[in-house]
Amino acid sequence: MAGIYIHIPFCKQACSYCNFHFSTKLSNKAVMIDTIASEIEARKLYLNNEPINTIYFGGGTPSLLSEEELTRLFEVLYKTFEISASAEITLEANPDDLTLMKLKSLRSSPINRLSIGVQSFFEEDLRFMNRAHSADEATSSIKNAQDQGFENLNLDLIFGSPTTTDGMWQRNLEQFFELKIPHLSAYSLTIEEKTALAHQIKTGKSQNIDEAQNYRQYMLLQDAIKANGYEQYELSNYCKNENYSKHNTAYWFGTNYLGIGPAAHSFNGKSRQWNVSNNMQYLKALKENKMHYELEDLSEIDRYHEYLITALRTKWGIDFEEIEKFSGSLKTHFFKQLKKLNFNGLIHSESNLRIDSANLFQSDEVVRKLMLD
Repeated sequence: MAGIYIHIPFCKQACSYCNFHFSTKLSNKAVMIDTIASEIEARKLYLNNEPINTIYFGGGTPSLLSEEELTRLFEVLYKTFEISASAEITLEANPDDLTLMKLKSLRSSPINRLSIGVQSFFEEDLRFMNRAHSADEATSSIKNAQDQGFENLNLDLIFGSPTTTDGMWQRNLEQFFELKIPHLSAYSLTIEEKTALAHQIKTGKSQNIDEAQNYRQYMLLQDAIKANGYEQYELSNYCKNENYSKHNTAYWFGTNYLGIGPAAHSFNGKSRQWNVSNNMQYLKALKENKMHYELEDLSEIDRYHEYLITALRTKWGIDFEEIEKFSGSLKTHFFKQLKKLNFNGLIHSESNLRIDSANLFQSDEVVRKLMLD
């Protein structure tokens, strides 16, 4: 089973912290959808006819798409690929887009999972992040989605903002639990280059990130998750009753996937491809039938490093049977480095290596010690 990721490169406005590829100019949205549809057809053979188990519309803001635009993309997807009847099909959505009319339209489509970018239930945070929605819209969009029959929901929340006190973060979590949502993605606010937030901090218009506050709020999250019967299964992802995101979990387990649209990445186990991160260059290349992506063949060391990075972020950790599949020199290196590891929170069994929740925040440090220089 494989996955498909479709990048919709448009947003109403730029969030202060976001460095994903998008444009706020929507004038060429129609031609972009037609071009994405043509790329779907052109990449038909990339996944070697594997059945599709997950489709994920990310961005950008996929909820900006009209009913007609989504229908266009689904028509070409179902015509081009064998899509499982039980496929998880996710749409990322902003609360301000989820009107009752929009939700009814989405409910009649193949989409069966919504990932709603709330980020916070407080106006102070939303204004600081330059989000397009209000706190009231955040709550009402979720309740309306549930009323329309969407049960498989994810909520995005951000902690560590200079505007978010510990009490506010605690209340954000309480509101999440009160809404009875099965999945949470909780991210620490980070400063990315070439974003409005990075510029604001550099010019003194905004406070920098407080790492002590970040860690404190991460630990508040850990306590709240456990107290409410949720499970952390990846660094930033939590769920109840094993309601894992099938699409993202497939990434972490190294499943093949095809990325469609500007800036989208693809992976087939041997190589990685990434589409050009420029809307006009993408449109021009597809129109002229020219190369619109770069390709990197992955060496065994590359694949080893990628496995360490993804596996240690998850509750399943590094599976020693997977390590045994690498060459003798890499296996020897791994187990030699493993004996040297001295890190709080490591859980080492006969079959795997993982990190407990309290220390998962520092998984990169462990990965660096296991990598081959």
